[in-house]
This record gives sequence, structure tokens and C-alpha cells, in this order.
Amino acid sequence: MDARDFQLEPDRQQSTPVYLQLYRRFRDAIAQGRLRPGDRVPAVRALASELNLARGTVEAAYQMLIGEGYLQARGPAGTVVSPQLATHAYSAVATRPRSPAEAPAPTPLVTGAEPLPFQLGLPALDVFPRKLWTRLAAQRLRGLNLAGMNYPDNQGYLPLRQALAAYLGISRGIACAPAQIFITAGYRSALNLIARSLMQPGDRCWFEDPGYFHARDALRATGAELVPVAVDDEGLRVEDGLRQAADARFAVVTPSHQSPLGVSLSLARRLALLDWANASGAWIIEDDYDSEYRYHGRPLPALKGLDRQGRALYTGTFSKVLFPGLRLAYLVVPPSEIERFRHTADAFAQGSPELLQATVSDFLAQGHFARHLKKMRKLYAERRRNLQEALQTRFGPRLRIDLQAGGIHILAELTADEDDVALAARANAQGLAVLPLSPWYLGNSPPRHGLLMGFTNIDGAPQARELAERLHGAIT
Repeated sequence: MDARDFQLEPDRQQSTPVYLQLYRRFRDAIAQGRLRPGDRVPAVRALASELNLARGTVEAAYQMLIGEGYLQARGPAGTVVSPQLATHAYSAVATRPRSPAEAPAPTPLVTGAEPLPFQLGLPALDVFPRKLWTRLAAQRLRGLNLAGMNYPDNQGYLPLRQALAAYLGISRGIACAPAQIFITAGYRSALNLIARSLMQPGDRCWFEDPGYFHARDALRATGAELVPVAVDDEGLRVEDGLRQAADARFAVVTPSHQSPLGVSLSLARRLALLDWANASGAWIIEDDYDSEYRYHGRPLPALKGLDRQGRALYTGTFSKVLFPGLRLAYLVVPPSEIERFRHTADAFAQGSPELLQATVSDFLAQGHFARHLKKMRKLYAERRRNLQEALQTRFGPRLRIDLQAGGIHILAELTADEDDVALAARANAQGLAVLPLSPWYLGNSPPRHGLLMGFTNIDGAPQARELAERLHGAIT
């Protein structure tokens, strides 16, 4: 069936961007079987002309569809619906809901001090708009009233949840109501809220191998039994999880930008993961920790946007986009679970200071958040390139750097005979903050060896070259 056989004309009265409307129309057509695996879609130029749109608008929609695995570009042969979808129940691709084994821990992240060179998990603190932030916070302080001095809502400041619902709908493809959103004191607090609401001691949980060590430690502390599931170039190997523990009750994934390898979970595996959760009544915990930073095309929509049966629990954080000192994250739960999570939040006082939440709410509602993200994407692409070039120039083939589409750190891989733990220890003894890759593995997969380095706070090519020289001197 040809793509022209269904409605693509955008509604120009909607506030939703036209490229996003196009993306959703194609996705819905694939979900409903009107476009099938292997079907050819119109060329960008032809569709832009037919709909009287700029080519860039159609190109943006196609890049999202290609990036998430719905479409496949074949050069002169045109663009087709991905044939890989033929092996999955592609009709389960949802339209967005209408209603709402022991490993040593890596060196802990530096806290309570100036950021160290290569430190992971930090946005560019040197260019954060502190004057603007201070002004917004001061306005909130001057307007402090009796209600603002009372205990905060344990679910979170309502205007912030409203602003987040709007942002997630446009930016991450998640249709949710403010009542589904819970504001927490960081990502690990969100995991704790999930555990206290849904987990029982001994519940089995698929965990990416390698995977984020702070999440690993937090889940173990709740009594969960972690089942390491290997990660390859398409993300979590769902077939391995099914073979190892089909009866697991949870899966924790970083689908947009896997932590720490940086790959994206393919559409075929997203569908397989959702199929498993729907069939077994399991829960998927989606950690969308730095999805906003993608340097090729637009950010991929969230896995939660495909969730028709309410099996995905979506988490995001302001630590990677504003600053970690906020200690603010958010959790989106299915409508059926709101009361259960609300009860847990009230019982354990999960709330965060309302002043900070209100300031973030103003930052979002007044458009500063979107402008800041746009500025940071451009800056981070430049800073990442500077570090990559400096490392490759100084180290040559000793470090292999395969840049992924997004993220705020670089993975420089070593050969298997090099001890990344020892090399990182030498570097950190010289005032750097490098993390080794191998301890991120739980032990089920043969560990790869490498060095993880943050680049967001490296200001310019000269500093990147200086740090590459320091690193070389420390580990050689």
C-alpha cells in the first residue's frame, strides 16, 4: 500500500509541530497495518511538494522514523518501512495513549566540590544561566506566601507537573496527565518509589550488562534479584532475557542512550520488550537520563510512547540538563497505578522543596528550558569533537572511539589485555575523574575494557589537548 493512501495533511491549527504530526501519522499507519514492512514511502522532495511544506520539515519527520527503526533509508532505492518489523507484532506499535554476579563499584562520582576534568554525569556548569536562574528564584522568594511555607505536595508541585506533561508530550512522545507524574529527589529516589510501590523482596529484574552502577546498587538495596542481560549494538538483548528469566517482574533499560555504551534500543527490541511485559504482567523501568542530547537528527521518542497496556514506568531527571545540585527527577506512572504510588509517596514523604520545583516550573513555562537545550546541543557537539580529536591525536590506535548519536560522555575502548581499572586509578591519582568500563558489568558477559570520560565541562580545543596530554602522561 502506498503512503499516499492515508491522510498526511498536517493540521496547521494545532500547536503540535508539523514534523511531529507527520511522524505520528506514519507511525500510526504502520501500527494499523496500512503501511507494511517493505512498503516504499514518498521521497522527501515529493512529499514536501505535495503537502506544500519545507523539505526540512519532512526530513525531520523521516529522520525520527529512521532513527527509531520504523523506516529504512536505501539510498537511490528510496526509503521503505523497515523489513525487520515483519518478525514482530508491528501492529502493536501504539498510537499514543489517549488518556492519561558481583563486580567492584567504579570510583564514586565527585560531590560537594568543583567538577574534576572528565567527570561523568555533569552538564556544562560553566555556561548555565545562573543570573537568569537567580532572578527566577528571587521572584519566587519575594512572592512566598503561607501556602508556600506549608508542607509540599508529596506528589510534586502541580504547575511543574503540568509543564512537564506538556513538555513530554511534544519532546518525548509521551501522552500523560499531570496526575501521572511524581517529582522525586533524583533518579534513585524514583527507583525507591517504584520499589516500595510495586516490588517484593526477591523479585527478579532484568538489568543491562553493562549497566548504570548506581541503579544496580539501589535495586540490590531493595532486595531485587538482578539478572544481567547482555547489550549489543541494538541495545538490550531481549531474547537473552527471555532465555534467562522469562518470569522476571521488572526490566530496567536506558533505551534512548544506553548507559554506558551509548547505543539505542532498536524498534524491533522495543516491541519485543513490550510484548514480554504485556504477556507476563511485568514492569519496564525506562531511564531516559540524557535523551535530550542527540547530535544526529532529533531526539528519539521514548519507549513509553509505544506503551499501550500501561507496563512502562518512565523516569527522567533535571540533573543532566540543568544541574545535579537540584536533586530533582520525575516519574510517569500508568493511570491505573496513580493511587498506589500516591499512597507510597505520602507514607514516605517523597516530596522535594517547593521553591526549587517552582523555579524549575518557571524555567520550563517561560521557554528558557527549550532555549537552553538548543544552545547546549550545539555546544556539546563542539566540545565532544574537540575531545575526540585531542585523544585520537595523542593516543592514536591505542584508544578506539566510536561516537554514538548522543550522550554527554565519550567511551574510549582499550584492547582486552589492558587493565582499565588500573589505568583509571593512575589517571585519577593525578586529579582526573576517569571511570573504567569493565566494572559496569555484572559478570554474565565478557567485559569490554575502556575509559569513560565526560566532555561537557571542557572549554575549547586547547583545554581538550591539555587534558589529553595529562591523561597520556598519567597512564603511560
